[in-house]
Amino acid sequence: ARFIAYQQQVESLRGKLMSAAIYPALLLGVGGLVVLFLLGYVVPKFSHIYEDVQGDLPWLSRLLLEWGRFVEAHMAAMGAAFVVAMGLVIMVARMPAVWAALGRQLWHAPFVGERLRIFQLARFYRTLGMLLSGGIPVVTALGMVAGLLSPVLRPSLDAAIDRIREGRGFAATLAERGLTTPVALRMLEVGERAGNLGEMLTRSAEFHEEDTARQVEWLTRLFGPLLMLFIGCAIGGIVVLMYLPIFQ
Repeated sequence: ARFIAYQQQVESLRGKLMSAAIYPALLLGVGGLVVLFLLGYVVPKFSHIYEDVQGDLPWLSRLLLEWGRFVEAHMAAMGAAFVVAMGLVIMVARMPAVWAALGRQLWHAPFVGERLRIFQLARFYRTLGMLLSGGIPVVTALGMVAGLLSPVLRPSLDAAIDRIREGRGFAATLAERGLTTPVALRMLEVGERAGNLGEMLTRSAEFHEEDTARQVEWLTRLFGPLLMLFIGCAIGGIVVLMYLPIFQ
């Protein structure tokens, strides 16, 4: 029953993350296609209109129209290069080493790294809480859940297991190794004193999972309009540069 509840929580959180990512991904994809259509088809056609007034054009408009003439002259080569580039991107994206390197870089990124750490700890707390509530000893349970943590946090857990095996306090040891948050530390201290550590671990996981869901929802609501503003400025900038000589 605990495992089924755990799976439902994980699937619920995964569903929220996927739902939150659909709209920005769709917006970015459609906006990118529009920009490519403007730069690859409309601008080259539009460049013929200003062939006789090249010297009187604003500098940015001249640059854009030069790009249009370049694309028109090398359309086949650029199309082939684009297809090859997309193939290389897909091939690289399928390499586990690339995703591992990207994950290591994300851990050091501001804000993102901290959110990844909290997400990992929430999963760690929930699984560990489920095992402890099922009667498995602490040291054994810690060894069983070690694989859930990323390689960044795993050495800290290994050191914590050694200290707990020596008789150190559970909450204090995890805190020393950076495996707690301020909220989780207080709850684990209470659970350690009261003898219901498994329940407190589960509650800590629930708190941080709900906090992660709120953060994702907040970022989605903020990121969507910002992304739309950026794409609108890019498309609008291209159109304005094409029509700027007429405006003048």
